[in-house]
This record gives sequence, structure tokens and C-alpha cells, in this order.
Amino acid sequence: MKTVPEGFPKDFLWGGAVAACQIEGAYDADGRGLSTSDIHAYDKNIDRANISKEGGDTFAGIQRRIQDTESYYPKRYGIDFYHTYKSDLALMKEMGFKAFRTSISWSRIFPNGDELEPNEKGLEFYDNLIDEIIKDGMEPIMTMSHYDIPLHLVTEYGGFGNRKMIDFFVRYAKVLLERYKGKVKYWIVCNQVNLLPTVTFGSLGIYDDQAENMEELMYQAVHNQFVAGAKVIELAKTIDPDAVLGTMIADGTYYPATCKPEDIVLTMKKNRLQQYFFPDVQLRGEYPIYALRYFEENNINLNIQPGDEELLRNNKMQFLAVSYYSSKIVDSTKDSVKPFVGQQNPYLKPTPWEWRADPLGFYNALSQLWDRYQVPLIIAENGLGAIDTVEDDGSIHDEYRIEYLRQHILQMKECIKDGVNILSYLSWGPIDIVSSSSAEMSKRYGYIYVDLDDFGKGSGKRLKKDSFYWYKKVIETNGETI
Repeated sequence: MKTVPEGFPKDFLWGGAVAACQIEGAYDADGRGLSTSDIHAYDKNIDRANISKEGGDTFAGIQRRIQDTESYYPKRYGIDFYHTYKSDLALMKEMGFKAFRTSISWSRIFPNGDELEPNEKGLEFYDNLIDEIIKDGMEPIMTMSHYDIPLHLVTEYGGFGNRKMIDFFVRYAKVLLERYKGKVKYWIVCNQVNLLPTVTFGSLGIYDDQAENMEELMYQAVHNQFVAGAKVIELAKTIDPDAVLGTMIADGTYYPATCKPEDIVLTMKKNRLQQYFFPDVQLRGEYPIYALRYFEENNINLNIQPGDEELLRNNKMQFLAVSYYSSKIVDSTKDSVKPFVGQQNPYLKPTPWEWRADPLGFYNALSQLWDRYQVPLIIAENGLGAIDTVEDDGSIHDEYRIEYLRQHILQMKECIKDGVNILSYLSWGPIDIVSSSSAEMSKRYGYIYVDLDDFGKGSGKRLKKDSFYWYKKVIETNGETI
């Protein structure tokens, strides 16, 4: 008979997560090509509470940004992890990390994306990085595509809206699987596949004026990404049968604003379309009827080629990675099924970025995902972006971050006691990096402070925050001391 778990498994993978496009810098080093992340300029007048779209531009706008020498593009520089990864990883080793998630910059490996042979210098960097992660006692959890599509594939082919992208991505993935066989066990194929249309540009490589029916193009690109992912799974079975490949979603589980039936039904439909549709396809292996109905009623006609459905059915993802930060509500008098557009929950406290912390929502989301899919979960991102203050003595007292993480870890523990199979907790991000959504350094997540401002000015010095010592104790006690 099954028993109720008392706490975290002995082999639980505590750690942290970052992305190449937000941390590495060195955007033009060793043959790397420009990527979608490299044209996201910092806007000092940004409205932090109302960021509806991350990066991207029209076709002409992209060309202007490539030539722009006046604006500052923070993701081109990150925190210079390309050169500091050894000392930064040493700090994570000091905290006791069991796992470290990062991504591989596609344009380091294939600078334009359509080359036949990879860039050896780019591969050498990841050889060294992955070896260092392993040497420091951490499990490398690698993402193949994290908002870092070679820009040439966007301007020349139209990103994943073009079916040719499937072959380009599979060629790239094949190189990674062969190169890191026996070193990388866990692969996240694509980051947050459902965070659309917020990150359509970074995730799918679609520019703003690419088609008349942009929603149709978006879902066609999603389909092409599904097919590419299934082909990578098929490939991995031959190249590295021990590799475990999964998909990833950004949690978008909404609550109904009231118990009014209209709010409840719209919330259900919205959650299905923005949250569950993607893993329904990739974990269950087929398009759900509710999605096909939505396509039919909204003039969305997908080019699903012979063999695609069989490929999806026979090559399902093996785990589900989840990012979780906050929650929202749905009001049927104000909202539609449009993804990731809802109302703020009046019972939750705001941050400057209006990401309202909701630890019980973490419990709710993970429980529902487990009940629906019954596959292992990896918490691939969870953290609090905040404005930190460095005291005169160099200390950073971030009790607000500790409290956020404490409450979420406690709810994750409740999930485990309920039988949810969670492999790893990777907080975002263990060291301050450039914000994905706002391209600023001021929005800090790390246990480690990086002395750089929103324009990349500063010493780059690393400082330990109070949360550094707190998380170290959490890991030492396997989540017993929280």
C-alpha cells in the first residue's frame, strides 16, 4: 500500500535557473550570431505594471534595431556570465545546489540557424560550462530554446511560422544530444511554450506585421514547434535513450472573479486554452477537441501534414516543467478567452510589476497539473523580482524574498505530501540577471547581487544577500528548515 510522504525525497534536486539570453552577454563573441533577445532595448520610461508584450517589432523595426547604435540592449551583455561562470557557479556550489538550469544559445551553435555545420567555438563554451556544473556537484538541466532564436531565421524565414524551421531546430537539437550524451540527462526542449501572445517573438520568431491573420500564424507556428519537439523526442530515443526530455509551460491558472456561473465557465475555457492545450498535445499526444472547435470558430486553419498526428501520438514528452510567479482572476463582464489577459486579484498584494504573490495558487496549479497528466514535474522557475537596497556595509536584507520563497516551498511540500511527483525546485534566478519582460537589472531575483544598473554600468561585483544564507540552510536540511 502507498504511504504518505513526510517531506522532500532524499534525492530532491534543489537549485536555481537562468537563461543564456539574460545572463551570458558576449553577444558577438566567438562567432555567435544575433538572436531574438538581442533587439530588446531597455526603455527607461517603461510602465512596469502594464507590460503586455516582450520584445519583437515589425520587419522594418527589426532592421532598424539591428543598425541602432543609440539605444542600450541589455540582453546583449547580461552579467557577463560567459566570462564569469566559474566564479558564479562556485557561489551556487557554496549554497549546496544539487541542480542548475540554464539554456543553450541557439545562435552560438548555428549563428544564422540554417548552416549545415555547427560553430565549434560555441560548442566549446558549453562543453566547459556543463563540465563545470557537473564538477561543482550539480545536475545540469538544459533548455534547448529559451527566447534565443537566431535572428536570421526570423528575417529570412519568418520563424516557426515557416515549416522549414522544423528541420533547422532538429538539426540543432541533434548536435546537442550527440555532444552532451552522458552529461545532460534532463532537457527542456522549449521554454514556456504557452506564454503567447506575450512572447510570440522570442518563443516562435514571429514579427509583428508578418501576416494578416496573426492568430492563425501563431497557432501554425505552435504546431510546427510541436512537430519539431516530437521529432527531437524520436531522435533522442536513438541517440541517447537515457536522456529525459520534457516540455515547459508558464503557469497561467486563473480563478473566477466570483461564483457566478459565467465567471466559472469562462475561467475554465480560458485555462484550457492558455494553459492546458499545449501539454494536452505534447503529453497526451493529440489535439483536444476544444482546441479544434476554437480554431474552427475563429477562422484558424492549420496546415497539419500527413504523419504529423502520428508523430505527436508516438513521441510524447516525458516530464512537465513549470514556471510559477503569481495569479490573476477572470471576470466574464470584462474578459474573453484571450490568453494571459485578466484582472488583478484584490485579495493579493501588488509589486511594482503587478505580479501578485499567491503561494496557495502554487499549490492549486501543481495539484491540477499532476491530476491531469500524472507525469513528473520540475519547478523550472519560481521567484520574486524586487528592488534591492545595498547597505553601507555591503549587506542586502531581502526578507521579502525569503518570505515569498518560504511560502511557496511550503506549498510545494504540501503537494508532495499529496503525492505529486516533483523532481526539482529551481528558483529564478539564483543571481541577478537582466529581466526577460522589462530588460532591466532593477528587477532583481537573485540570492547574489550583481553591481550593474539598468544601463550596464557598475563594477559587476557579486554580493551575498540574506537570502543566500537562508536558501543554503533550506538545501542543507532538505527543506526541513524553511
